[in-house]
Amino acid sequence: MRPRPEPDRRGAPSLTSGLLQWVVAGSDEVTIAVRVKPGASRGGVGGRHDGPYGPALVVAVTEPAVDGRATEAVLRATAKALGLRRRDVGLRAGQTARDKLIIVADPPADLDRRVRDLRDGPP
Repeated sequence: MRPRPEPDRRGAPSLTSGLLQWVVAGSDEVTIAVRVKPGASRGGVGGRHDGPYGPALVVAVTEPAVDGRATEAVLRATAKALGLRRRDVGLRAGQTARDKLIIVADPPADLDRRVRDLRDGPP
C-alpha cells in the first residue's frame, strides 16, 4: 500500500502513476519523490527505491551532503535527466534528508513517462 502524502497549505495532492500532482491556483505542479545517494563514486539518475513517499527515483551525485551541495546537484541532475530547465525544478521537502520531494513547475505532458522510464526502465 502506498503512503498517502499529507496535504500542505498550497493544495491537496493526489497520487497519479507514481507522481504526486498538486493543482495550485491555476498552475499545475508535479512532485517527484527521489532517493539521494550523496558522495557516490559517479553520478547518475535511474533506479527505484520504495521510500516513505512511495516509489522514488534514485539520484546518485558525487557531491557530499555538506552545506546543500548534494541537494543542488540532485536538482541539476534530475532536471537534465528529465530534459527540463533547472529553473523549473525545485525542492518541496527534504532539504537535509536522503528522501526528497522535487517539484516541477509547468510540467510537460509526458513527464510521467519520462520519470517511469528512468525509475522503472522503458516498457
